[in-house]
Amino acid sequence: MKNIIVFLFFFGLAGDLFSQKEINDYLKTAAENNVSLKMAFSDYRAALEMLPQAKALPDPNIMFQYFTTPEWQEMGIKRFNLSASQVFPWFGQLKAKEQVAGEMAKAKYESFVDKKNKLFKEVKDIYFKLYVQQKSVQITTENLKLLQSMRELARISFESGKGSFVNVLRSDMQIAEMENKLEYIKDSKWPLQTEFEKSLNTKITTAFVFPDTLWKDTLTDIKTTMIDSITAHNPVLKKMDYEIASWEKQVEASKKMGYPSFSLGFTYTNMAKRPETMGRINDNGKDMFMFPEIGIMLPIYRKKYNAMLNEAKYRGESATYEKLNMTNELNSELEMAFRDYLDAQRRMILYTRLFKLAKNTRELLLSTFTTSGTEFEEVLRMQEQELMYALELEDARAMLNSSVAMINYLTGKQ
Repeated sequence: MKNIIVFLFFFGLAGDLFSQKEINDYLKTAAENNVSLKMAFSDYRAALEMLPQAKALPDPNIMFQYFTTPEWQEMGIKRFNLSASQVFPWFGQLKAKEQVAGEMAKAKYESFVDKKNKLFKEVKDIYFKLYVQQKSVQITTENLKLLQSMRELARISFESGKGSFVNVLRSDMQIAEMENKLEYIKDSKWPLQTEFEKSLNTKITTAFVFPDTLWKDTLTDIKTTMIDSITAHNPVLKKMDYEIASWEKQVEASKKMGYPSFSLGFTYTNMAKRPETMGRINDNGKDMFMFPEIGIMLPIYRKKYNAMLNEAKYRGESATYEKLNMTNELNSELEMAFRDYLDAQRRMILYTRLFKLAKNTRELLLSTFTTSGTEFEEVLRMQEQELMYALELEDARAMLNSSVAMINYLTGKQ
């Protein structure tokens, strides 16, 4: 089981092994260890075991009769009977039942594939959040150091008579706020790590491995192609297709169950000789063997079989409507994910530009303050914006990749 899951992992990720090496080890661990995925795979294996059950004949019936009071007949005395019979359903009934079980097993497999794809998407989402958390700690720490150096400049400026002591106090206020914010960001790691460990079903004992800058996932298909891919490749819809097919096969099986069944058997009777007829009857005491014994079982209570047939039809209709509803929901989710993807692209461009502008503006303002002792409040405000733009840029990078992961999940591209 473990080898099969790992094979499916590598089959789905072979194209990304080099471009996303930082995350692939975590995905492999999740494929090997996740409890929900193991449960889905065991459910699929259990469904496979239904196939030999569905196509098997009913168990034969064997009966032994021993006469405690001998039964006297002209040919001898009956001592015991041994009989056996086998029931044979109507032609094609077992094949139809096997097909029903086969379609349900396929549905269980697609359910397993969906669990695998969903698990990989969730692991990626948490990994991207952890990346943003780690980068936020790094960026905020760097800005805190910058703010402390700016406070030192404000102190020197005050002592030299160029600036006001208010600038020092303002720096202290902003440093205190940023220190508090930094502690909150650091604490945000632990709920994310707990969630990550739950998905991987293992404890993380080493430091997380992140790239210096998050890679940029891209979409290779246009939106109309993605919508077509949902119908063709989404495991949830494929599972529903197999469920619909199973109910169609169940309709056929229900019809055949309403036809007669036949039984074929034999009876062996052990006889003892009658003393008073010895010499007068040639077959005195000769055992009797009757073959074949043919029987027919008539399904005369039609309400039961009609109800079985109607149930299969209605179940099939319900599954068809469910698939239509799910298709609409998945298309709606794709639209939102594609919107988030485009928004993340725009945000990356925007915040890259704004970050550079804020940094340049802050350096110019700081240069002005160094020479004249003015504009310090603007320096602090611009430094705060610079921090915000840097954080927003990393969040946009993570949102872009999360959107691509969501779209790949919806379109079955794993």
